[in-house]
Parts: sequence; structure tokens; C-alpha cells
Amino acid sequence: MPIMTQPLCSRRHLLEMSAFGLGGVAASWLLGRDGLSAAETAPGLAKPDLEPTQFDLSPKSPHHPPKATAMISMFMIGGPSQIDLFDPKPELWKRAGQAFTGDLKFDNAAQASRQILAPLADFHPRGECGMELSDLVPHLGGIADDITLIRSMHTGVNNHVPSMFALNNGVGVGGRATLGAWVASGLGTESQDLPAYVALTHRSGMPLMGGDNWTSGGLPSIYQGTVVRPTHPRILNLDPPAHLAGAPQRAQLDLIAQINERHRERFPGESDLAARIAGYELAAKMQLAATEAFDLSGESAETLEMYGVDNPRTKHYAESCLIARRLVERGVRFVQLFNNGQSWDHHESIATALPARCEEIDQPAAALIKDLKRLGLLDTTLVHWGGEMGRLPVVQVRADGSAEKFGRDHNTFGFSQWMAGGGIKAGHVHGQTDDFGHHAVEDIVTHHDYLATVLHLLGLDHRKLKFRAGTSELSLVENESARIVEELLA
Repeated sequence: MPIMTQPLCSRRHLLEMSAFGLGGVAASWLLGRDGLSAAETAPGLAKPDLEPTQFDLSPKSPHHPPKATAMISMFMIGGPSQIDLFDPKPELWKRAGQAFTGDLKFDNAAQASRQILAPLADFHPRGECGMELSDLVPHLGGIADDITLIRSMHTGVNNHVPSMFALNNGVGVGGRATLGAWVASGLGTESQDLPAYVALTHRSGMPLMGGDNWTSGGLPSIYQGTVVRPTHPRILNLDPPAHLAGAPQRAQLDLIAQINERHRERFPGESDLAARIAGYELAAKMQLAATEAFDLSGESAETLEMYGVDNPRTKHYAESCLIARRLVERGVRFVQLFNNGQSWDHHESIATALPARCEEIDQPAAALIKDLKRLGLLDTTLVHWGGEMGRLPVVQVRADGSAEKFGRDHNTFGFSQWMAGGGIKAGHVHGQTDDFGHHAVEDIVTHHDYLATVLHLLGLDHRKLKFRAGTSELSLVENESARIVEELLA
């Protein structure tokens, strides 16, 4: 029968034959109404890729010209006391022992008091800039002209875990990709023989929350941090047994590569599988590159002495800081140093515990800045030092009531961190807290602002750095009010 003589298709027949009838139309409408339809129909999301996306660590172009090409973060979990180290408050000396009459947010109300506690050490102007710093950090005073001290940090989530997450992954909950993972995903790495993202742990134990500090969250697992141990072997299971070294290992790796490639062809677009394969390949390359990067024997006696490698009190952190410098020198994109547990959390015995922590890290941290500067790397390496909170201006007593072993409770409403290099102003103090060092009151820097500013310095736009996971769009900085803190930039 000629086609023009066939009866026309009715609307009922069309609906019946397409999309399984009215049910398909209704399902499509309901999914769209509830925001559950395919990614290409969701507002603000890009259309799905037509080809499987491959994820790797090859260097990627930034969104704009960067000031820094790498970052080292010295994260002091527990909450270094800004009142005793970075933020001098004459009112605390004047009113020491008196009752604090303002509002206080205690984390541990059972051991709280309102007795004002004076700073534990004197403050003096340091460097040509005249930055006032505590006598507990004399080596930091020696680099005052190279750093920006932020005295107005604020997360407002008054406990360790949520505040750590806020500063490291943008939101006060776990399971999300960390800053280092986002940097690795956005920029890749200049070195294909070393990880893009390295986490250096402490000889006394893992940090609070362990691997959540360097997780890739919803990003492909290739972007998670590689843990480097404080003692040898720095990376577990990196070197093969003696009887497998050389040709046997090479043959084994070639066979694994062939099997993996067949598996990848069967399951295209599986990012975890691709990450596992890339991990095998990177591990083989790292056997030489990582061993060399962690070997400090080639460093001069002058350098080792400057960091404090020869001093038992500073040796561990000195080695970690020196390894961090060697890693960024070799193209690693992001290195983060952690203390054990939450060892800066001084609810008690702060008069002895805080000076001890400072003695361990002050010289190595200052030496890192000096060394980067001497090698011409400070201009392109962004350095951060700070914890997830500060402390309150009042006494906290021990659980057993021993007032002589006092401490300070948490404070996330106004605390201090410092930054250097990579486009940051030198010899600069930003922001201010109230007369008691409790609340940030001027030029406040939230965790959203901090992360947006770090990404900006690395050439990444926090509004563009996104990853699509199914119908969701992930980002590090989700707060629309986040701003790049221009006042910190050189």
C-alpha cells in the first residue's frame, strides 16, 4: 500500500508506542517536578559526556594565571591559643583574675569558669613591620616580614571535627573531598613520578579523624592524598621483596597492566577502576622518585641545622617540613602536615603543654619559609599555618578541680592563622578580635573566604571548580557569600 494511503497515526497510538504510553509521560513529568530527571535537564548542570571521561593527574590549565603553583599546609589540630601566641590583648593583663562579664560560648560547660586568664607570655614587635608576636614563637618572629597574620578567622562551629571539616572541605561534615583533593583535580601535578597530594603524619600517631583529612570524597579516588609515614618505610609496600626486584617485578607489572586494560575496556567510565590502575602505575614510578625525595642525606649541614634536624625536640617536625619542601620542589602540588591526635587541644596544663608544642614546630616552620625563599620557591609556593580553632580568654579547670593545671576551652569565633608566599602580602596583619580576643570583629575571614582565596591564588575559580556526580554537582565552596579576601593579596 502506498505510504500516503495509510491511515495517519493518532495521538493515542503515538503515546502508546512511545515511552511506554502515558506512564512514561507521567514519569518524566514527575521526575522533572521533583528535580530527579537526567542531568541535562537540571538547572545549572552541564549535559552528560558523550564519551567516557578519563581522570588522571596530568597538568591542567588553571582558570586564570596563578600566583602560586603549589601549597604546603601545616595543620595544627586541636586549636593553638591565639591569645597566647598571635593576638595580644592588654585588657587581659589588666583584668586577669577578674570575672568576664560578656557572652561566652563554652564547649565544656562542666569545667568552665569566667575567670579571665592573662596571656602566658609577653608579646613584642617583630621585624621591620612591627608585628606583635609572643615570646613562645621566637623563630616565627624572625620571619614576620614574610608572612600575613590573620587575626580574624571564624568558623563558628565550636568543636574540633566540624571545624576541621569546615576548613578542609568547606562544610562541617565528613565524607567530602578535601582542599588537597580539589587542587589535585583542578590542576593535576607537574610530577608524574610522585603523587599530586601528600599527607605527612606524625611519629606519635595519626591525626584526629585519620583518613578523612585527605579523602577524595565524591571526587574520583585518584585525587585522594597519599599518606607518607614519619619513619621508614615512608610509604608502606612501595618496594618489592628482594626476590621480585628487577625483571620479575617488571613482568608482573606488565601482566597486571594488560589485565587491567582489558577490564577497563569492559567497564568504561569507572573512575575508581581507572584510579586503581593509575595507582599501580604511579607506585612503580615512585620506587625511585619517592625514595630520592625522602632522602635527606644530600641536604647541607647548614640546612639541617636551620630546620632543627639535629635537635631531638624539633627533629620530627624538621624532617617533615624539609620533606615538604623537597616534594614541592619536585612538582608535588599539595602537601599537608599533621600533628598527632589533637595535641594542640589544651583544656588543661596549657602553661606547660603549649610551650612544648611551640618548641617542637616553631623553628622548623620558620625554617621552611626561609628555605623556600632562599631557593626562589616562596613566590610560587603558598604556605599556611593554623588549626581549626583558638581558645577562650578565661580559665578552664581540670575535671578533678586542680586549678593549678588550668587550660582554655574552644573558640571558633575569633582565632589566628598565618600564611606566606604565593601571592600573599608580606609583613601584614589582617583583621581584629574584640578586647578579649574572643570574637572576630573586623575584616572577618570565614572558612568559605579562606578556601576561595586559596583556590584563587592557585589559579582556580571557586565558582567554576565543580564536579558532576550523577545528578549532583559538587564543589569545595558552596556558600554564595564566600569572597576572595583581596586584602590578603600582594
